[in-house]
Amino acid sequence: MTEEQNVIQWVYASKNEQELQERYDEWAKTYESDLDRDFGWYGPLWAVEAGARYIPKDARILDAGAGTGLVGKLLTEAGYAEIVAMDLSEGMLAEARKKNVYSAYHQMTMGEPLDFPTDSFGAVVTVGVLTVGHAPAHSLDELVRVTRPGGHVIFTLRPDLYEEGGFKEKHAELESAGKWKLAEVGDPTQILPKGEPDVYHQVWVFEVTG
Repeated sequence: MTEEQNVIQWVYASKNEQELQERYDEWAKTYESDLDRDFGWYGPLWAVEAGARYIPKDARILDAGAGTGLVGKLLTEAGYAEIVAMDLSEGMLAEARKKNVYSAYHQMTMGEPLDFPTDSFGAVVTVGVLTVGHAPAHSLDELVRVTRPGGHVIFTLRPDLYEEGGFKEKHAELESAGKWKLAEVGDPTQILPKGEPDVYHQVWVFEVTG
């Protein structure tokens, strides 16, 4: 395993939310250069491309797990103007601020109640957050709550976690409750082809219905 792969495994191995936050704070300054140089990180691009098929240009968008602002930058380049950043790491948000693409910045944790009113956003995009040692399946409840009916929740998710991490059940639960319906799911794809060549992800798009 390379040193760069160890960075990802080091983050995945965080024992709790506090340690996860601290490790992202520490990684923040080299996060983008590490991913760009050593991993080949396509998650933000593919999620934004999928989202652009559904999200109106005037929508207010929550970038949940914004990190250093890669998704926000791509959304801005795609013509979106009202984007809100949320992340558990203040260090990552500090880097995101440098891009000047967000209208607001909030330090919050996926899996906990989010300090946003119900129906606050026309869409939520979350990339690389529903993964090992990060946000649990029940995080989706809050993402749906803060998205207005007719809006969309777009996220990346590993197929193995979909099957084994409670996401399959959560997806079905939200659908059965009339909270959302599936709009699109991408084929399993290598989002980190150099850093994690054996790991696949899918981009999911759900329309919030109630």
